[in-house]
Amino acid sequence: MFSYGIKFIKRIIFSSFLLYGYNMIVGPLNFIIPINIFTIISIALFGVPALLSLIFVYLVIF
Repeated sequence: MFSYGIKFIKRIIFSSFLLYGYNMIVGPLNFIIPINIFTIISIALFGVPALLSLIFVYLVIF
């Protein structure tokens, strides 16, 4: 039970770094996805497909 919590915390940290790295790469293009609890938790739960879906939603809406 304790290992699941540690694993989830690692995924949250990795997803925040992944989102920060994405924002650093596409910053000059203004395709920045805000770093908040919703985006970090969704990327932590679903991984890279969640990041790609957030990018797609951002491109469709804006």
